[in-house]
Formats: sequence, C-alpha cells, structure tokens
Amino acid sequence: MKKSQKLKFIDLFAGIGGFHLAFHNAGAECVFSSEWDDAARKTYEYNFKKISPELFKNGNFIGDINSIKDIENDIPDFDILTGGFPCQPFSNAGHKMGFEDTRGTLFFNIAEILRVKRPQAFFLENVTGLLNHNNGETFAKIREVLEEDLGYSFNFFRVKACDYGLPQLRPRVFMIGFKDKRIKFDAPAKKPLQLTMSEVFGGICPRKIGFTLRCGGRRSPIDDRRNWDGYIVDGEVKRVTSKEGKKMQGFPDGFEFPVNETYAMKQLGNSVAVPAIQAFAEVIVKALTNVHEESLLEVQDRQRYIQPMVPILGALQVNTR
Repeated sequence: MKKSQKLKFIDLFAGIGGFHLAFHNAGAECVFSSEWDDAARKTYEYNFKKISPELFKNGNFIGDINSIKDIENDIPDFDILTGGFPCQPFSNAGHKMGFEDTRGTLFFNIAEILRVKRPQAFFLENVTGLLNHNNGETFAKIREVLEEDLGYSFNFFRVKACDYGLPQLRPRVFMIGFKDKRIKFDAPAKKPLQLTMSEVFGGICPRKIGFTLRCGGRRSPIDDRRNWDGYIVDGEVKRVTSKEGKKMQGFPDGFEFPVNETYAMKQLGNSVAVPAIQAFAEVIVKALTNVHEESLLEVQDRQRYIQPMVPILGALQVNTR
C-alpha cells in the first residue's frame, strides 16, 4: 500500500450502510458489500452509489453472503472486515472442534473470509446479549476462533451510542482485532452529547437521552415499560419517525429512504450508531496507517545501510582473491 492509497474495507451484513458511512468518513474505501434484504439493499444503493460508484460498477454489492462460492476470487483484496452479524448458537459448542464448531452459522462466513483473505483487521458489532448468549458459550467460541484458530488479536468493548454524542442508549459490543498482534488498541475517548431529544424533536422533551431504537413493538402506551418510540414533547405525546430516528442514529440530513415509513423505521432499528462506529474506525485506520508508515521507514533504513556497504563488500572480495 502506497502512502497515498486508502485502506480498503468490506461491509458484511451491511443493512443500510452504517459501517460504510463511518469508514468512508474515516478515510477508507469500501470495495465489497453484502446485504440480503431487498428493501435495505434499495436504501443502501440509493445513498452510496454516488460516494462509492466503483462498488456497484464492479458488481461487488451482492445479496446473500452464502452465494459466495470462491472467496479468494469473488471478494477483492481488502484491509479491514466489518459487519454486524446476527447472533446464532453453535450446534457443536462444547465439542472443542474450534473453527468447525461454527460451520452453518453466519459467523462462519466471517471466519472463513478472514481465513482465506487474511486482512489486516476486523471490526464486528453485536448486541450486548451476545456476551451471555447460550450461557456465554457463543461469545467464547467466537473469541476462540478469532484468536486461536485465525491468529488475530481480540479486543472487545461495551459501547453506548450516547458515549459518542448521540441521544440514544443503544448498548452494543464492539469486537476489534489485528493480524499484527503488536498493535495495541484502546477505545477512543468518549464524546459529549451533541444533541438532546429536545433538539431531535424541536420541542421541550424531559428526556435528554432517548430509548434504544428497535425494529418492532411500536406505539406501546407512553407509560408501558415496552415503550421506546413515544416521548412527551411540549406536553404532548409524540412518536419517533424516520426523521427523528435518522438523527438518533447519526445519519446525515442528506441520507434518504426510498422506501415506505415502516421499512425506514425497521432499517433504522437494525442499523449501527454511525458516530460510535466512526470513532473506533478512525482509531483503526490510524493504527494501520502508522504501522504501514513504520514499515516503510524500516525498509528505507535498511536500504540506506545496505547501499554504502556494497563498495566495501566489493573491495573485500577483491582483496581476498
């Protein structure tokens, strides 16, 4: 990678492109993406065709990840694998078969791509329930495969969207690892709230930080514990729409939904919180860029040392004949 080249990433289980937007803003280039849901694909392509035209021109925005038959040739070379994958139990968990325990799950697709393509890093996102899923065996197996079987470092962080400026709780677990285990990764500093629910609605709302956006269960009574989309604003009950949801997830004003409101809300509920992902993406990009630049300096130092030695070695050879 030349110093002027961008790091390349792939966007798996892409949804509407929260990872894509975050890493694009961090200075990386998306070279491959996968999303099976037709409505989400429509929103993704509508918003990213202009900023990542080569992705679509080259036919690298695919549907079902299971349709990939030849990983080595079907996926372009890349530096960072990203994705928020569905949580599934491993049928053989406890059998101590390592990598094979994950076969048949969507995580296996991630692990197999890492095994074949050997990128420099990965960044995975999931609900915090993953940590205790199936009595903790699911998370333990994921860590075992990534660390022991595939040889990556493994760091995980419990992160809330409000830790990085958004007015939403949205607790998630971020998993980040590097092929070069010398890279030490620390979570980026937390950021103050950038806007409140009052600013989201454009009226007085008693709650400063909102509930976690979800996919279902809308319009529960305002005092019901299952309520997540109802707020008191200027003394009246108001519901979160895609207009407010977009702000709560950190998507820009220009991000549009070419689908109906029901689909838009479902897509936002499934999305990642963009500023939280971006904060970590920037640290990853910086770490990989620094390692690359350090490697270049090492090569240059070796060349500076070797070149003056060439005439000396030549003279020694003459004198010993």
